[in-house]
Amino acid sequence: MSDQNTAHPRLIRAVSRWQVVGISVNDVIGSGVYLLPAAAAVHLGVISIGAVLLAGFAVALLVLCFAEAASYFDEPGGAYLYTREAFGDFVGFEVGWMTWLARVASVASLSAGFAVATSYVWPPAGEGWGRILTIVIPLAIVTWINVVGVKQGARMAVILTISKSIPLLFFILVGFFAVDWNLLTVNLPSISANELSQAALLLLFAYAGFENTAGAAGEFKNPQRDVPFALLMMITLVTLVYTLVQLVAFGTLPGLASSETPLADSAALFAGTWAAVLMSVGAMISIAGNVSNTTLVGPRYLFALARDGYGPKFLARIHSAYHTPAVAILTQSSIALVLALSGSFVELAMLSVIARMATYIGTAAAIPVLRKRFKDRKGGFRLPGGYIIPIAALVLCLAFLASVTMMNLIAGAGAIIVGAVIYYFYQKRRDV
Repeated sequence: MSDQNTAHPRLIRAVSRWQVVGISVNDVIGSGVYLLPAAAAVHLGVISIGAVLLAGFAVALLVLCFAEAASYFDEPGGAYLYTREAFGDFVGFEVGWMTWLARVASVASLSAGFAVATSYVWPPAGEGWGRILTIVIPLAIVTWINVVGVKQGARMAVILTISKSIPLLFFILVGFFAVDWNLLTVNLPSISANELSQAALLLLFAYAGFENTAGAAGEFKNPQRDVPFALLMMITLVTLVYTLVQLVAFGTLPGLASSETPLADSAALFAGTWAAVLMSVGAMISIAGNVSNTTLVGPRYLFALARDGYGPKFLARIHSAYHTPAVAILTQSSIALVLALSGSFVELAMLSVIARMATYIGTAAAIPVLRKRFKDRKGGFRLPGGYIIPIAALVLCLAFLASVTMMNLIAGAGAIIVGAVIYYFYQKRRDV
């Protein structure tokens, strides 16, 4: 007698609450934390310490919106699902499409960045066949792990989260006692409006990635409870880590703003050369963690879109043995690999600003609609203060959107138009 699950394979709920927390933290803490101190210092000087903390509180407004939206659903799709339910198929498709484009660009750029980070430890990784192997092998490994099972992918996320946290905790705990407090009392810099807007975007994207936590909700054991919990835990932990890292870096490394490897340079000063190597390895692990998470979550957007009739049917297939959207996973990794090796992800990366904004604005705007529609649903996480937090989140997004470049806007508009064409094509096929 055939197994029903084999005859009709489906996603299985295998990811526990703390694994969801690991996925959420792993999504946000990446290579950015190793570059943020210098980049923020360039624009804001010593004020960057408080700005990093303030940015965490600001992004928490968006995180809270995602927490409430996630509490109403137990299906995969994240922001695509929230906006589709609130505003209809077209808006939902555009958000899902833009979100997936950002995921592909992310995997490609991170894979290329992994080769750069590895070249500090193994120089051949910087060019030629060494670079190719350094991009291909890690991506192939994380792809295979995620194809084999979501539980394995979640476990890998937790392992990488712990591994990437060790160098950062060392940096904070040891470096704090080496801080020269005189470096934190220098004259406040003069900051132009352009520098302020650039710093705002930088800080927003340092905290970006949380929006992907619910992408694989269909495989979480209790997503309506666990996703909000994971998001709140994540923003608390990440804000604390980022602020302390910025403080230690500024207080231990004179000329922080001019450093290309701020954490490694800082650690070398207060702990020696071996600590710089530790921070470099930490950067590599952080990048690998982000690649792993995006390979776990990104294909679920493709799967959800195809399942709803807005993509080739093969992308909605579930592996009969592994119960994962294996075809969608392999498709995303293949596209990202080509982009990473060719370098053309740079152009695609310009879309990520608008793509993320579409995700954030769509979800914040969906809260009032979802709240009314699911007011009787048990277990929903309701934000306090009525609609104050969603409105504040929308205002925050519009302020950030005003800071983007014209090239970002053009690239985003082009992607939205392409999405509209794809939607129209598949909508006609659905109506036949």
